Amino acid sequence: MRHVTLAATAAALAAGAALAGLTGCGSTTSSSTAASSGGSSTGSSTSAGSCANSAIQGELYSKGELTVATDQPAYSPWFANNQPSNGQGYESAVAYAVASQLGFSKDQVKWAYEPFDSSYAPGPKKFDFDINEVSVTPQRSQAVSFSDSYYDVQQSLVALKTSPIVTKHSPQDLKTYVYGDQIGTTSLTFINSAIQPTQTPKIYNTLNDVKQALQTKQIAALVTDTPTAQYISSSEIPNSVMVAQFPSTGEHYGLLFAKGNPLVACVNKALATLKANGTLHQLQNKYLQIYTSVPTIQP
Repeated sequence: MRHVTLAATAAALAAGAALAGLTGCGSTTSSSTAASSGGSSTGSSTSAGSCANSAIQGELYSKGELTVATDQPAYSPWFANNQPSNGQGYESAVAYAVASQLGFSKDQVKWAYEPFDSSYAPGPKKFDFDINEVSVTPQRSQAVSFSDSYYDVQQSLVALKTSPIVTKHSPQDLKTYVYGDQIGTTSLTFINSAIQPTQTPKIYNTLNDVKQALQTKQIAALVTDTPTAQYISSSEIPNSVMVAQFPSTGEHYGLLFAKGNPLVACVNKALATLKANGTLHQLQNKYLQIYTSVPTIQP
């Protein structure tokens, strides 16, 4: 899913990248060529056998450091206290876990600011990889390279407890409500393509604007990825509820690189290790804590 801005979206469109989808956020699904693990590894000239820290120094944005980018603010539960460098929150913890696999200490990880929509625009990057709930789509993959999946995404519905949508959410009922979401996200695309409401969804520049619209009843519901929906309903908007999840579309988040960056293969090797040894699963349980009791409904 994730947040975007109008100016950079227009620039990327003009450059030929169809900027649909996360936030974070075209198609709401991943490329059909993605691996069965949910990844969408792109080609790389760095082989898995040359991923020692000394071997990748020449590929780094800044020699001796791993530069990791994300947007501001950095939202929970992906980050904690808007401080990516503290190692808390799922995405911060994943970044440091990947860095460790590549031979970097925590002090050698440097964080950079990169607006969400600028991250997947064509052109050179001022980071080694970006981690910012960026959903992998075929359109984005034309302009940048992605790692394999570090989180497989489901979309979820959030509403105020007093809204009729809490109890009336059959596929036909869902079409009758007014939705709102952030411009350029996969969640907005999901509303338009899967729910297909009879009224045009209201579009906002930031997720905070969307949340405010829900609180003030300008919209009946919002759609966002499940961990964010869970956090919004439990900790941010009083008297709100995560109504339900939607079935998986194959959407997933990937670490984002400049197109053709040879570090992709080494990062994929690191992610494979973190999956195999249970680290990603442990971090998901620690920071995301998905509610298994929330029903899955058809749009």
